[in-house]
Amino acid sequence: MDLGTGAAGFRYHARPARSGLLIPKGGIIRRARPADADALAQLHVDIWRETYRNIAPAAAYQALDKPARLPYWRNALNAKDADIGALVALEDSRIIGVASFAPATHPAMNGGYEIKHFYIDRTARRTGLGKRLLRATFAEIGKSRVSLAVVTQNMAARQFYKAMGGIEAGTFTDPGPLWQSSNVIVTWDLRNE
Repeated sequence: MDLGTGAAGFRYHARPARSGLLIPKGGIIRRARPADADALAQLHVDIWRETYRNIAPAAAYQALDKPARLPYWRNALNAKDADIGALVALEDSRIIGVASFAPATHPAMNGGYEIKHFYIDRTARRTGLGKRLLRATFAEIGKSRVSLAVVTQNMAARQFYKAMGGIEAGTFTDPGPLWQSSNVIVTWDLRNE
């Protein structure tokens, strides 16, 4: 499946992560590997803390640290189920973005796949990397309904997902592991593309 040419002139095909998709400055997007867990846990904590500094309660902010996130990333990257995984964007061998996915489990998402985490390092924002990583994630998942949950107050992410064709399809309250947050469900229906 050819997804067309991106803004930077790169071609997108179904399964781009298998062989690596070039991004500017010699970087690639590829399927995450178990050896990436440590770096992904750190990226997750850094971006989460930056994003939710003024949104999350102080106790939640303090509770999220690398040791708390590392087991998640180890489990996700060692899953034997091919439907569970993550793509990473690397620049000079440093992970600067991640999109993790799995079959959707929240009833409000109505099946399909869920993007569990979508993070871009602040140094790579507004470079087109987020668009390329999201498109590569769609290609990796294939023809399906794709959803994600975003904290209601995270307006920058909500605007990005809308610009990428996402439709805000509902809300729910996430009991969290860290704090109870109001979330918006964003969906893309890729079944007819």
